[in-house]
Amino acid sequence: MIKNSNTKLKDGIAGGLIYLSATITVAILIVIIGFVLYKGLPGINLKFLTRMWDDVTTVVDVNRNNVTGNNTEAGYVESLGISIALEDEAVVIKSIDNDSPVKDAVNVKKVPYALKKGDVIGKAGSTNFKNITLEEAKLALNEGTGPIKMKVTRPGGGIVPMLVSTIYIIGLTLIIAAPIGICAAIYLNEYAKPGKTLNIIRFAIQNLAGIPSIIYGLFGMLVFVQGFKMSYSILAGSFTLSIMLLPTIISTTEETLKEVPRTYRESSMGLGATKLQTISKIIIPSALPGILVAIILSIGRIVGESAALIWTAGTIAQIPKTLVGSEAAAATLTTKMYWLIKETADLEQASSIAVVLIVLVIALNILSKFITRRFLKKRTS
Repeated sequence: MIKNSNTKLKDGIAGGLIYLSATITVAILIVIIGFVLYKGLPGINLKFLTRMWDDVTTVVDVNRNNVTGNNTEAGYVESLGISIALEDEAVVIKSIDNDSPVKDAVNVKKVPYALKKGDVIGKAGSTNFKNITLEEAKLALNEGTGPIKMKVTRPGGGIVPMLVSTIYIIGLTLIIAAPIGICAAIYLNEYAKPGKTLNIIRFAIQNLAGIPSIIYGLFGMLVFVQGFKMSYSILAGSFTLSIMLLPTIISTTEETLKEVPRTYRESSMGLGATKLQTISKIIIPSALPGILVAIILSIGRIVGESAALIWTAGTIAQIPKTLVGSEAAAATLTTKMYWLIKETADLEQASSIAVVLIVLVIALNILSKFITRRFLKKRTS
């Protein structure tokens, strides 16, 4: 009787500790996400999600010929088919007609540069729009009938460059790391024989997984940025992240391959299939859900990485135009967060970027669970 009482007491204490631990874990998660949402949600809007980071000022030529309009509102400029307004002492384009010539504007290099709603007009012809009234701005824009030269600023404050750079790095990293990691896992599970060589390979994989990301960044800077003369670029960052991801992809894929029943292999070989045919036609399709989950989880690692990319991809908020060179340096969402906190102490804007990152990570986790359940249903049906 006493033993039963002691056993129940111990079970009650153990159960209480388990529930307490689970409660603390959930509470910490809620506090972290709640803090980020509290600080970052006010800064999330359409402009934040669709604009470039830096203001872009451009001089454009607009041909005002054959423009008609019957709009009588106060800020309507008939010769250009646009409506303007004063916001914080700046002349802003509020609306654009479908047949407006500003959609066919070209910059000084004669490259098309269509004006958009929200663009700020700083100068038209010889008239500077600083400290100008709305009527004076309309008069300057309507003056004359031929082409007009305009100085236009497209406001920044958006995350488009970092979002695009993050997508580029995700794609490049997976193109490099996924085939190598999957093939390495197939070798370890299907071809390698137990022994010293296999033990050394597994030891190397385990140690690669435990190396801090800052060391990968140092390696990437010394080897790819300086050694191979890639400079700060998305390619150097992708190569560095590929090395970081290999242990994760290899380990997860190998565990998935081990779950494929041995009878699948024996049946395939018994029917006359070669080992390569068995792997490509039987084993990999059966292990595909696990492989896809490994790749999706790797995407989450890429999205959340900053230390390795600061030293290899750079922190410039621009959309990369090439893979290497000065125009290939780019900041991802996480590196821009680091820069904001370190250089400007802008916690609110950094939190807004953090909200986007949290949404991406949650979406990836949901996608991995959806894929797993989808394939499990197919197997059981």
